[in-house]
Amino acid sequence: MLFDRICRDNGIVHRLTAPRHPTTTGKIERFHGSLRRELLDGAVPFTDLAAAQAAVDAWRETYNTTRPHQAWGMASLAERFTSAKDSAAEGLLPLRLPVALTSVPSADASQGSGPARAQPYDGDPVEFERVVPPSGNMEVTGRQFWLGPRRAGQVITFWADTDVIHLTAAGLRIKSVRSHLSTADLGKLMATGARPGGPPPLPKAQPGAAVEVERVVSKDGQVHLAGRYVIAAEILGGRRVGVRIEENTLMFFDPHTRELLRTRPSPLTWDQACTIRGASPAGPPPRPSAEPVTVQRRASNTGVIMVVGQKIALGRIHAGRVVTVHVAEHTMTIDLGGDDTRTIRRTTTQAIRSIKAHRPRKARTTHVS
Repeated sequence: MLFDRICRDNGIVHRLTAPRHPTTTGKIERFHGSLRRELLDGAVPFTDLAAAQAAVDAWRETYNTTRPHQAWGMASLAERFTSAKDSAAEGLLPLRLPVALTSVPSADASQGSGPARAQPYDGDPVEFERVVPPSGNMEVTGRQFWLGPRRAGQVITFWADTDVIHLTAAGLRIKSVRSHLSTADLGKLMATGARPGGPPPLPKAQPGAAVEVERVVSKDGQVHLAGRYVIAAEILGGRRVGVRIEENTLMFFDPHTRELLRTRPSPLTWDQACTIRGASPAGPPPRPSAEPVTVQRRASNTGVIMVVGQKIALGRIHAGRVVTVHVAEHTMTIDLGGDDTRTIRRTTTQAIRSIKAHRPRKARTTHVS
């Protein structure tokens, strides 16, 4: 229905009364009670429908502009209401109406202050805003964009062309998806209030730089990247994750909070990463939910361990021993047992690829016949 569409586009919840639940109609019954008591109880029969409508309109004007309301501290509704025009002046998103319903021009429209005309489409990218509905699932241009209920009420800016659609909030990119729009679709958006798009929110990725993409992890813990299946983690099965693809590392993270979930060695080359559907230049590196991150390492025969690409010499006395390392952003603390701990400066920015220590290699035996 058109009313529901207007509500969805403007982030308004249309609450319906459930069957056989009269307690949910209190606000409507309260309004009808005021209408009957203040207008109809003392009114004489109206001569015709026009006279009845005029009486209701006059009462509505009083109800909205001069009548005090206890719920608003004895203020009138007009004193607490912000119009779409005032919202636009304050930088808020004005009321969005379909093409068939346009705002009534103001009294000074003859002086050229009426609604702006839609700009013609010239083939370039376009930008427009939409409000996230309470469900968190926006339907825009015949396609659904899932953002989650926690973003309900947020104003999302769309930057769209025939290749990609970027979604941003307050200047920060939320996601980028492959565009399903044709030039005709972009022209329709321009006719319904969109504006010419500026530069894209993200520049094109440079060779060797990290890129990101969003995927849904399969039930067996894998994601599909560049025509192949890559292991993420079985515990992430069915979850939508962001994948940051670096030169040697895949980082799986929550796309909303950028919390680091898993890291894996990357089997992809740069050329393969460029062919991934929906890939875009990466944002800031994801971080663990809490630091330091505790890992284990087994010292080599010379007493050396390797953590985040950094070699740490513990001494031959610790050869073959499993030690615990607490890895923070700038330091690493090695727990050697008892009160013996060592804290060193972290010199690399590589992600943690493994938590547990590797098993010692078994010595090969040679049989001589």
